Amino acid sequence: MHGLINRAIQAFVVSTYGEERWSDIMDSADLGFAQFEAMLFYTDEQSTKMLTAMEKQLERPLPEILEDTGTFLVSNPQVEALRRLLRFGGVNYVEFLHSLDDLPDRARLAVADLELPALELVENSSGQFELICQPGLPGFAYVLMGVLRAMADDYGDLVILDHRGTQDGAEVISITLVETDFAEGRTFDLGAHAL
Repeated sequence: MHGLINRAIQAFVVSTYGEERWSDIMDSADLGFAQFEAMLFYTDEQSTKMLTAMEKQLERPLPEILEDTGTFLVSNPQVEALRRLLRFGGVNYVEFLHSLDDLPDRARLAVADLELPALELVENSSGQFELICQPGLPGFAYVLMGVLRAMADDYGDLVILDHRGTQDGAEVISITLVETDFAEGRTFDLGAHAL
């Protein structure tokens, strides 16, 4: 697994639970190191050990933790660049959803060796969608649910999300757009500002 993904999980745990909890997780995983490097690759076994230890140490189901990680990736100021990349997908939430098919390619533009599973959005009816997440990155659909929820908040829309399980090997997320402009969305400027 790409180190950038493991590093994002690490950033979520440290920010939410603290450095000591992260140290406990890594001690329990028994990987021989305490930090993930963003530009390195790790074996599936190493990543799985870390995720298993995280679930045990935090005493929460892994899908919940991964969904919270996805929300963190969009809403935390530490990772504002990802939010900006996602907001370029559209001026409203529906346009953003339709841009998800291109997300793996856009991610590779930012990080050439980052391989995300293929995504396909199916619009069943007005305001009712299914997002098909192909296999390739265990737990990615749950992270994506957190991203989808946070992006709905970002646009100010009210959505209902449901992980529908697997269909032909792919994970399916049901998305129901309940109301647009439900709340005031977060401000987004096209140009980045220098500090």
